[in-house]
Amino acid sequence: MWGKDIGIDLGTATVLIFVKNKGVVLNEPSVVAMDQNSGKILAVGKDAKQMLGRTPGNVIAVRPLKDGVIADYSMNEAMLRGFIRKITSGFERFVRHRVMIGVPSGATDVEKRAVLEAAYEVGAREAYLIEEPMSAAIGAGLNIEEPHGNLVVDIGGGTTDIAVISLGGIVVSESLRVGGDKFDEAITRYVRKHFNLAIGEQTAEELKIDIGTCYAESLDHPLSKDIRGLDVVPGLPRQITITSTDVAKAIEESISTIIRGIRKVLELTPPELAADIIERGIVLTGGGAKLLGLSELIKSQTEIETVVADKAEECVALGTGKALEALDKFKEAGTVLSTMKWTGRRRY
Repeated sequence: MWGKDIGIDLGTATVLIFVKNKGVVLNEPSVVAMDQNSGKILAVGKDAKQMLGRTPGNVIAVRPLKDGVIADYSMNEAMLRGFIRKITSGFERFVRHRVMIGVPSGATDVEKRAVLEAAYEVGAREAYLIEEPMSAAIGAGLNIEEPHGNLVVDIGGGTTDIAVISLGGIVVSESLRVGGDKFDEAITRYVRKHFNLAIGEQTAEELKIDIGTCYAESLDHPLSKDIRGLDVVPGLPRQITITSTDVAKAIEESISTIIRGIRKVLELTPPELAADIIERGIVLTGGGAKLLGLSELIKSQTEIETVVADKAEECVALGTGKALEALDKFKEAGTVLSTMKWTGRRRY
């Protein structure tokens, strides 16, 4: 009776948590800071992200997820435990909850099992998995139960999931190891190569958010931003100005990979569903969907109307919550992938 219904978007860059009747109550970076000497967890989320690239030798700030799946199990468990503690209080911290977690459509059985185990370890009474494009479609308000095709492109920090959904199931899907993190890495490489300036991942992320675009024609005039870094030639700090055109060139290859993935899914889509997609358009979700000009570029490359969902970044988290509310229906339709229940010392 004290347990909560909790939906988790376990993202490579950001973790979002949905609680029934409250909405999205947590949106923090998926980062953990730990003291190597003592093994003590110093911070999780926003506080830990501020330590990235700024920690002394004995403190490490790590991201426990890579490409949408768990890369460091113990750090991921510590991070989830810290986030669950932030959204609960009092007696709620001593009871087990019902949890639904979104996973990439390309996750293996081993990777899915690791997510379920992590949920159990941090206090889940019942844990369920749902594929992220399906959860994103539910969170975006699409009617996935109709016999009509919906094309969803969920662009997260580590992966981009592209899926055609109809009758409560995924008909065709493609999971790409490309997302916001790859954009940041591309910007870092570009600045180093063309300006001889070494910058950190936080600076690259700020460039992407503040002036990033992938379709220069969508801007009336180029945007610019001053950044500081380390000049790799003399080894001294230096400030330069980067424009939105530079960012567009830097992430061009990653964006092309996403568009090729969309075209591949469209080629494999049955003709009747393809006709529905032409009529209904493509829906973009995830934090990467907010990149300036992305919807216009996809529309120009596919000739299909493309829109960014409302609250695009929260769609997966919202979808996990809605899936929990109608759990029996989604179980019957096969939308929920895997389950694990806690029964004392045993789980199944």
